[in-house]
Amino acid sequence: MAANNNMPSTLDKEQIFGMAEKEMEYRVELFNKLTGTCFSKCVENKYKESELNMGENSCIDRCVSKYWHVTNLVGQLLGSGPSGRPPM
Repeated sequence: MAANNNMPSTLDKEQIFGMAEKEMEYRVELFNKLTGTCFSKCVENKYKESELNMGENSCIDRCVSKYWHVTNLVGQLLGSGPSGRPPM
């Protein structure tokens, strides 16, 4: 009977789980940095109301949009090879 070469080995599974765990840690850290940065920039320290006002909502929306845009640009730059294009 021939061995099934398509099945990942135990070592491969551990590597896959390790990579997934690192990815989750990265996403949690990114989310925490994003919320901390945008909250400190957009929300006043003196809480007057229980909900965000229109200006704070707008600021947070723009902040998150810019944060994601820059994060994607940096990811593209770090992922690009010597030709300047991302690897395929």
